[in-house]
Amino acid sequence: MKKLYLIICCLFVGNALFAQVAGKRLIDVNYQQARISQVVDDLETKTGYYFYYDAAAFDSLNVTLQLNQQPLDRVLDEAFKNTHFRYTITPQQEVLLTKYRNIQTGLANGFFGLKTLNTAANAVTANLPVRNFATDEKQQEVTESTVENKTYEIGFKTSQVGTGNATIAGYVKEAKTGESIIGASLYVADTKTGVSSDQYGFFSLTLPKGRHTILIRSMGSRDTRREIILYSDGKFNIDLQEQIQTLKEVKISDEKVANIKSTQLGAVRMDIKSIKEIPAVFGEADILRAVLVLPGVQTVGEATTGFNVRGGAADQNLVLFNGLTVFNPAHFFGFFSAFNPDVVKDVELYKSTIPERFGGRISSVLDINSREGNKKKFTGSAGIGILTSRLNVEGPIVNDRTSFIFGGRTTYANWLLNLLPNAYKNSKASFYDLNLDISHRINDKNNLYLNSYISNDNFKLNSDTSYSYSNKNIALKWKHNFNNKLYGVIGGGFDSYQYGVGSTVNPVNAYQLNFNIKQTNFKADFNYYPNNKHSLTFGLSSIYYNLHPGDMQPTGAKSLVAPNVVSAQHGLESGLYAGDKFDVTDDLSLSGGLRLAVFNSLGPATVNYYADGLPKTSLNVTNTRIFGSNQFIKTYINPEIRFSARYNLGDNLAVKAAYNTLHQYLHLLSNTTAISPTDVYQLSDANIKPQSGRQVSLGLYKNLKSNTIETSIEGYYRDIDHYLDYKSGAVLTLNHNIEQDVINTHGKAYGLEFMLRKTAGKLTGLMSYTYSRTFLKQDDPAVHPAVNSGAYYPANYDKPHGFNLTGAYHLSHRYSLSFNVAYSTGRPITLPIAKYLYNGAERVYYSDRNQYRIPDYFRTDIALNIEGNHKIKQLTHNSWTIGVYNLTGRQNAYSTFFTQQGGVVGAYQLSIFAAPIPFVNYNIRF
Repeated sequence: MKKLYLIICCLFVGNALFAQVAGKRLIDVNYQQARISQVVDDLETKTGYYFYYDAAAFDSLNVTLQLNQQPLDRVLDEAFKNTHFRYTITPQQEVLLTKYRNIQTGLANGFFGLKTLNTAANAVTANLPVRNFATDEKQQEVTESTVENKTYEIGFKTSQVGTGNATIAGYVKEAKTGESIIGASLYVADTKTGVSSDQYGFFSLTLPKGRHTILIRSMGSRDTRREIILYSDGKFNIDLQEQIQTLKEVKISDEKVANIKSTQLGAVRMDIKSIKEIPAVFGEADILRAVLVLPGVQTVGEATTGFNVRGGAADQNLVLFNGLTVFNPAHFFGFFSAFNPDVVKDVELYKSTIPERFGGRISSVLDINSREGNKKKFTGSAGIGILTSRLNVEGPIVNDRTSFIFGGRTTYANWLLNLLPNAYKNSKASFYDLNLDISHRINDKNNLYLNSYISNDNFKLNSDTSYSYSNKNIALKWKHNFNNKLYGVIGGGFDSYQYGVGSTVNPVNAYQLNFNIKQTNFKADFNYYPNNKHSLTFGLSSIYYNLHPGDMQPTGAKSLVAPNVVSAQHGLESGLYAGDKFDVTDDLSLSGGLRLAVFNSLGPATVNYYADGLPKTSLNVTNTRIFGSNQFIKTYINPEIRFSARYNLGDNLAVKAAYNTLHQYLHLLSNTTAISPTDVYQLSDANIKPQSGRQVSLGLYKNLKSNTIETSIEGYYRDIDHYLDYKSGAVLTLNHNIEQDVINTHGKAYGLEFMLRKTAGKLTGLMSYTYSRTFLKQDDPAVHPAVNSGAYYPANYDKPHGFNLTGAYHLSHRYSLSFNVAYSTGRPITLPIAKYLYNGAERVYYSDRNQYRIPDYFRTDIALNIEGNHKIKQLTHNSWTIGVYNLTGRQNAYSTFFTQQGGVVGAYQLSIFAAPIPFVNYNIRF
């Protein structure tokens, strides 16, 4: 044994000494923007060494270097100076090139059972250029996967691979920024097992121990694979490279992709890249306008706040920004969405299969997620448009551990308002919004997230009345990985929306009217992956509402306005949920869940009780009761069902069905068709029941051309109960007994939706068609006379036909044309149809409610997008967007109204954009 030991030592010392001498051979080099392949070929010829490296990892490196009579290690030091690239020289005349981390080639201490090996071999290898080698065992617990042409060993390595299953878990991230990737598809061909990364980029995959190939695919990233040997449970993070568009038809794996494999119906995700390709008024990417191109999503008119989904009212949509509730998601009269596109990562709309963790709305959930910020380096972007400017800065606070992203927007629109006719010359409008998000990785099991958002609008339309409204949101979340199969996210937050209306021009009538709604929330969401067939979710949530429906106060000492304060409302909404997605077979998947929703109307409050079967008026009050602070006034307990199923009829064809029930405890009272800053919110209480909805849907999904074209057709039917409408002549502002002026209605909605989306090639885009009907009828027997004689009438947002076509044609890497075509049926209105005399005065007789419609809507937009050059080593990257909104100049009617002048009733039509609107937008990234 001693002889063998001496032989090995001698051989090792001899090779090492030879390598050291050869490594000191002096050479001359002269490189000008040379690629890594050119550098390697030259050095191999001059030194006789063999180089090993991954070409993909070095594709961004260009070497400019001139040295005379220098050794190899000095040449490599200078070539990789100020970069992430490293090298290692072995005793066998081999050079290993890597990124971020070197490879140890010497024998480890104790290799022969000795604590220290005091030989010349170790002395030589100690002088070899081995740099930045991570020896911390804790760092090695997580396998970082960056390339596909190597095999990754996961778990505790043994001489033989054992039997049974093991679970790998980790995060899918962008290699360049460290951002988590949502919805990445991971598929193992030999076991026909597939999972997707969740909203945090996390995945859990249970496989038989042994060798496997994992195929990874994500929109916007390069398709790749990872070769693994699985010994036991382990952590495995995957970094994906950004996809460079080839402008040729992309061949994508024939494996089932998310839209076919998922059990969800009516769920569509859009990334920010595709959103930015949709032309928008004034040239700035608009999140809400992008959502309107999806089937089943409509709006009551141009430049309106809010949207309608599958026959639902605008307030029946839950709009979330990083889990924070945004009550008014628009700026500047609805021309801009309240979300800065430079900080948004992606948008997902749930309009049929709504996950169990969401509650409180009966129509849809719009879930908007921002980016976490670049974890590798400081970057930023800015944009300058006709009306707005924006700035975004992001980067690491602690490299690969703590990152931030800050974004802000503001407007300078008064110059445009001054160009309007004299009736609007003195108008003013301004807005701003700010985002600050911080992400911190405590360790491999714990992460902290801080999300904050604030927006503010002020405007005045040539009058002495000024308006303002604002959103304020903040939340803190803690994510903890219990093990490879279970993690939880626990957090709390605060959401606030308020508006104010005031006038000070006339001191005698000066006033200020304020409204606000504040909610404090707590959430605990857990995800458990027992195996690849089951995916369990469970958790609880609670929201405490503090709502002030109206507060009018005099402004100034001379004001004669009487104070008028409507009593505050308080409520507690709680939810407990559990759900399971179960793959029965490779073709059949089921998803079922139950959410128990509880709402408590709380004091302090004074509550009127009315006689049964009679209209709610002051004459029919039978009792009045005073409740103390936090005393229960009324409790509603409602179980909610979530169920969906998917059956594959082929590799790229699936049929899906779903049924769900939902409840809503916050009502919007409005006599306008769109959300207005002066609308009134109302909590459910002893007299106002919560809204409820039930929806059944059926869909067929088919992919074409190697999954580059996605098609779907869905049909649905919805029942709606206790939707609030209002009596004729109702007063909604500063109403102390609002239950006396609103009525309960029953609604039904049904429709058919078709979508075709092309995701690859020179031409990409989406085409959708929607047929939908929404009807309401008064079902409150205590209200007389009944609206429309108790028969169904179209809702204000009933628009039977909708068609959208949006796309982008990439002429080259730098130039692309984007376009958008939109058509919809005009919304319903109530018209005066006759005149009559009553008590000597001429009066107008109106049709049944919403019996007529305004003219149909049609619009075409086009834009040219010009990217700067794509050089990697460049201080800034610039781009331009130039286009025309409403290219045909069609005078689309926003509303039709009637006025009486000189005893003659005249009809008028209001158009928001009655002419083509050119725009230009300049963007810069740094």
